[in-house]
Amino acid sequence: MQKVLSNKLAIFLFVFPGILLFALTFLAPIVLSFYYSFTDTLGPGTKLTMIGFENYKQLLLHDSRFWRSLLNAVLLGLGFIILQHPVCILFAILLDRLGGKAEKIFRTIFFIPCVISVVVISRMWLNLMDPSFGMVNKLLDIVGLSSWKHAWLGDTSTALISLLFILIWSGFGWGLLFYYSGIKGIPEDLYEAAHLDGASGIKLHWKITVPLLSPVIAVQVTLAMITALKQMETVFLTTNGGPGDATQFLGVYLYNKAFSASQYGYANAIAILFIIVCLVATYLSNRFIPSENA
Repeated sequence: MQKVLSNKLAIFLFVFPGILLFALTFLAPIVLSFYYSFTDTLGPGTKLTMIGFENYKQLLLHDSRFWRSLLNAVLLGLGFIILQHPVCILFAILLDRLGGKAEKIFRTIFFIPCVISVVVISRMWLNLMDPSFGMVNKLLDIVGLSSWKHAWLGDTSTALISLLFILIWSGFGWGLLFYYSGIKGIPEDLYEAAHLDGASGIKLHWKITVPLLSPVIAVQVTLAMITALKQMETVFLTTNGGPGDATQFLGVYLYNKAFSASQYGYANAIAILFIIVCLVATYLSNRFIPSENA
């Protein structure tokens, strides 16, 4: 083995297939997208004209839909971080303390939405929030809150909140799994020592659990922002960015520009800016969120 590892040709032959695959499936599409973003092409194989930075100028200076899409993605990311993650940590702690068969049962129940098809989840929530026969409005009738009935996904005042709820709910199991795994890796001796020092309840977990979960939290925050930025399937299947632009997200906007409006060059400009935003979000989350306990 040492003889092989000292042979530069052998190392190259082992590494080259992976590098080639990475270049063809990742770098090449980005380079092509960057090239097309400077054109007004309607699609691959059609006539194109180089127009310089016009697509980017239009996007950044005149396209309110792009900024609305970005704002909605940021709101979803904050929803993941501020609403979903604290609840995930709480339930992970409760599951860990539950123990026995009940722990396994509830762990499975909470993860069920993550293994259900996005199409099924989208269809289910469309039915539940339907203004005519949806279960949500029927429950409001039953409890005497008929004035709260709404076309939840069809009204600009409630569509975004309703969609954010669906997305946060459907991703809850993944967040719970990460934090649950992190808590399982914390030595029980630390809790016993803290108990002897008089720590208990919320104080115990604030001083022991949360600090030791900081590497998991850092990863989860990064994943939350990236997931929010590239959100597409559920939005497309439930609201398709509507009503109006109330639930417009970058992925849906890019898709519609490329394949519905046939503005392929413009869509590629969106894609390049999308990559830049993802890189910036990743850098900021790694820069300002500690990945380990100091």
